[in-house]
Amino acid sequence: MSDVPVLTGPDAVALAAELGAEFAKGAADRDRDKILPREQVGKLAASGLLAITVPTGFGGAGLPASIVAEVFRLISKGDPNIGQIPHSHVVFINQLLLQGTRDQQARILPEILAGKTLGNAQSERGTKHIREYTTTLRRDGDAWRLTGTKFYCTGALFADWIPTLAHLGEDGPLHVAWVRHDDDGVEVVDDWDALGQRTTASGTVRLTDVLVTDDLITDFSATFDGPTTYGAFAQLLHAAIDAGIARAALEDAAEFVTTKSRPHPDAGVERAADDPLVVHAFGEMELAVRGAEALLAEAGRAVDRADADLDDTSAAAATLAVAAARAATTKTSVDVASRLFEVAGTRSVVAKESLDRHWRNARTHTLHDPASWKVQHLGRWAVEGTLPPRTGQL
Repeated sequence: MSDVPVLTGPDAVALAAELGAEFAKGAADRDRDKILPREQVGKLAASGLLAITVPTGFGGAGLPASIVAEVFRLISKGDPNIGQIPHSHVVFINQLLLQGTRDQQARILPEILAGKTLGNAQSERGTKHIREYTTTLRRDGDAWRLTGTKFYCTGALFADWIPTLAHLGEDGPLHVAWVRHDDDGVEVVDDWDALGQRTTASGTVRLTDVLVTDDLITDFSATFDGPTTYGAFAQLLHAAIDAGIARAALEDAAEFVTTKSRPHPDAGVERAADDPLVVHAFGEMELAVRGAEALLAEAGRAVDRADADLDDTSAAAATLAVAAARAATTKTSVDVASRLFEVAGTRSVVAKESLDRHWRNARTHTLHDPASWKVQHLGRWAVEGTLPPRTGQL
């Protein structure tokens, strides 16, 4: 029996639109004053939207990737900080479904249905590249001890569980240690200080001799031994966040131009919104945003198709569709959030308007991983039919 509502697809999308609109009302103030959205994330968890990927066999809705992406887009349109916080939550539910045992799933998934949340502890500072890790699980009798320091731990500050990526034994294969926020030796530090996405609390997690039993460890490295949509699903949601930012920036630009901007005298019009150059710029931005949204929707459907009939071909098709969406939403969100000021005029840069948050959020979030590599893999496929690699980040 679920403690949170079990939502149908249409209900989930409608609720996400409603909550996104509600979250938008305080987004500028939270960004300006760096107020963490603890209350809003709690409301999101209680709504049932964070449990929509729990399978029906465990009492959940089992909704497909395409619906999850639209939910994330709508929440992120309201506040992309709130949209990004639960990203790892749904991705690690997916990891549990792929690599967890039935007993592990039966232990953790009911907590998700009760409104509990997952964060993450993956990336590390000071390593050679983003897929290199030093955090290690070391044997201690019948259990393990986990020690390491993680950064960019989005969602960890608010989470009940913090799935942590670590080597199983010295230089062993990567596994996920499912630690609780309140376990001895776990410290979550709110030290995230960034240009944008300022209230995601993507700070540091310090792990010092944290006791982890075998039943709370799942294999991560095996995720990529065969065809999978694991990475495509994770990247799909990143694309959804950026698509939400782009649409919000465009709508805020329209609101500003129709209510506050003054026309340029050479246009010979009474309203800035009637300036043909301004109208043309809006047309170009609308075209770009619609294109990005369409690629996002198609990418969601491609992941759905692969999940329904998974093989090398369908998995690669999903990965390439998501790569296209990710590249498009990256460029569109940054471009539209910047061009907002071109159409809105000088008054739009006044600090109290907080319109710069859209660009700062887009620029920060799109640095998660380079869109240029997604274009590179699309190019390799287009030229020679080369299938994309299985890395979880494409």
